[in-house]
Amino acid sequence: MKIFIMILIGVAGGIIGGMGMGGGTLLIPLLVIFTDVTQHGAQAINLAAFVPMSVVALIIHFRNKLVDVKKAVWIAVPATVTAVFSSLLADKADGKSLGRYFGVFLLALGVYQLCSAIADKVKKKRMEDRK
Repeated sequence: MKIFIMILIGVAGGIIGGMGMGGGTLLIPLLVIFTDVTQHGAQAINLAAFVPMSVVALIIHFRNKLVDVKKAVWIAVPATVTAVFSSLLADKADGKSLGRYFGVFLLALGVYQLCSAIADKVKKKRMEDRK
């Protein structure tokens, strides 16, 4: 039964990740809640799944000429440095605290996306009213 639940969680994370939302936003909480995987373990599993998916996505985007390498470098270099620093911090945090930090991150991300969606609707409405 545990294997079946893991497969379902993996499929759900893959579908959400394939839609562009980020499978980890679903994968990590589901692994922690419905299996005996620790927070550190769930985040490690997410990273292990993320690497091949991101390589495939990057290849597709390169083929479709959607990558501006000069701009990407300005994002990739600080992101890599920050990722290394953050992983060292995450390694020092206990699982419960790490789960809370991840929850706060997801909450902040959700609020940001909600505000962005509302702002887009308001802009569209104003544009329609001006016509």
